[in-house]
Amino acid sequence: MVKKFKHKMRTFAIILLFIFLASNVKAQEDHAAMYDFWVGKWEVSWDEAEGKTGKGVNNVVKILNNTVIQENFSIHEGTNKGYLGTSISVYNPTQKKWHQGYADSQGGYFNFVGEKVGDSYYFKTDPVTRGDNVVILRMKFYDINANSLMWDWESSQDGGKTWNLNWRIRYVRMKE
Repeated sequence: MVKKFKHKMRTFAIILLFIFLASNVKAQEDHAAMYDFWVGKWEVSWDEAEGKTGKGVNNVVKILNNTVIQENFSIHEGTNKGYLGTSISVYNPTQKKWHQGYADSQGGYFNFVGEKVGDSYYFKTDPVTRGDNVVILRMKFYDINANSLMWDWESSQDGGKTWNLNWRIRYVRMKE
């Protein structure tokens, strides 16, 4: 009787372990696909001074066995015509975090960590103290649907208590 009970308990424990592992793998896969909405070729536009519109293209693809998101951004019309930017974004399952490295044709380089809050997705820098200010920069993706999304470049001087909008870009998916 005791032997049968131990066998049933061991079997039950193994079943629970498999259920836990399967749900953990599924949660990791979901998290690893968190920024897949961004993948595609996009026409991008934004408002500039004097009623003008800046325009460009952002081509976002998955590379390295679909484990890394690579971005290639270029401005074709507007104040910053000729600007180029690129990034790679990857989910680190050990840290359970998204990371992005961004570089541009003007010598800019940023490291970001990704997160989702509500219906918005973010990449933000670690806080940096500059004098009396604690500066954080972030990208915010929102109003996301299959063929469009909004993207804001924001900055905070108070450690993230308040945010200032620096640049808002409208994304519209290009037809293949």
